[in-house]
Amino acid sequence: MPRSLKIYIAGLVAVSAVALAVTSLVIPVDDAIRLRLFEDPQADVVAGMVFWVAITLLASALPVEMPRGSIVNTSIAPLVVMLSLGGPTAAGWVALLGTSELREIRRDVPWYGTLANHAGLMLPAVLGGAVSGAFGTVSDSPSLSFISTVAGATVFFLANLAITAAILSLRHGESAVDIVRGDAPTFFWTFLALVPLAWLMSQIYVLPGVGWWAVLLVILPVYLIRLSMRRYIEMRQMFTQTVASLAQAVDARDKFTSGHSVRVKQISVDIGRTMRVGERDLEALEWGGLLHDIGKIGVPDSVLNKPDRLTKEERAIMNAHPVIGANIIAPVTKLAPELPIIRHHHEWYNGSGYPDRLIGEEIPRLARILHVADAFEAMTAARPYRMKPLTTDQAMAELRKFAGIQFDPTIVDAFARTHWAAGAHDPGRASDPRPLVPLLSQAAIRMAQVGPVDPAPAAAPGAAAGAPETAS
Repeated sequence: MPRSLKIYIAGLVAVSAVALAVTSLVIPVDDAIRLRLFEDPQADVVAGMVFWVAITLLASALPVEMPRGSIVNTSIAPLVVMLSLGGPTAAGWVALLGTSELREIRRDVPWYGTLANHAGLMLPAVLGGAVSGAFGTVSDSPSLSFISTVAGATVFFLANLAITAAILSLRHGESAVDIVRGDAPTFFWTFLALVPLAWLMSQIYVLPGVGWWAVLLVILPVYLIRLSMRRYIEMRQMFTQTVASLAQAVDARDKFTSGHSVRVKQISVDIGRTMRVGERDLEALEWGGLLHDIGKIGVPDSVLNKPDRLTKEERAIMNAHPVIGANIIAPVTKLAPELPIIRHHHEWYNGSGYPDRLIGEEIPRLARILHVADAFEAMTAARPYRMKPLTTDQAMAELRKFAGIQFDPTIVDAFARTHWAAGAHDPGRASDPRPLVPLLSQAAIRMAQVGPVDPAPAAAPGAAAGAPETAS
């Protein structure tokens, strides 16, 4: 565990413990939490606390893991109830005692992870309870009670999201902002669904003649929300695994490209994160990276695995794979954002690529990102036409050399800031980058005079007229 994460968790636990202790001494538990089963008011408050701890334990038993590693469970609902029903003290204690999970009991989570998980819910619960109490209580009018519940839940939601993102950022070395952007939408929709239910549960709980037993009836829709979240994540995982299996099937046709698509996906996503593209674009890079070579299903083995230089006819067959891939994926509606990546990942910045000879900004940005990732992976791995891979220094030099010609210079700049280029000697941006307008004219002349060109004529670094090989 990184030292910075240890310090963060220790500080978080200390602050949470102090906040709960001070709150418990200063703010008593609201009488609205009484279970109304015992004559002794104090015993009835304790019984109410036990009831809500049990409900929270039940909701915490079935967590759902988000794509970025955050954990969501329906314990949000009873915790939000506590914000308005029992105040910050009750909310803090229920968050501390009621959020234990089966994976913690089985010791699947290390002790420091358990501390972080409980503190990450306890502190937001105390803060949310304080804010909710400042707006009103469950005994106020329904409208004011609803406003106070939403205000407290919002603070709880934002504080918990910030704490969780910081922990995951320190653990995995990712940007906290990227983590928030990745998981916040799911958190938000969960929040939007559970907060009204939580308010309804609190209103039912204090109704004379109804009380705690009617709250149990609301547990079913809460569980259905959890079930829908789980199904969504499972469907996404299954879809990603299916896409990955297709990519592996394509890569398996050539022992030299085994794992190629997975590595291209990883490099593409890292470039995208460096450029701070949106979460949907990162997902498109992930799936587009896995499927960018799916069209090679239509390329004969004699061409795909040929160790010698391809003839003009064979090059035409190989160059058809982006179009074939796009045609294969086109019927899959879910993969519509990946189609431009698959079709255009071999377009050149100066317009001499294929299949559509797009130029500069005409090329979809995600396709330009994947083109750089594809080229770097191909150059730094063995291929039939080049058994000795290029070093990272050599590959970086090639990317810089052909920036503005084959690659978008801004994408190359972004790649240079990823860990894939860490430690490499970077020659930097070309001293006289070619302006786009002359490139347009040059490409138009070449198209009119010489027809189709071979977009990857050489694989050797430093060749006079060569370019990095990206056909595999």
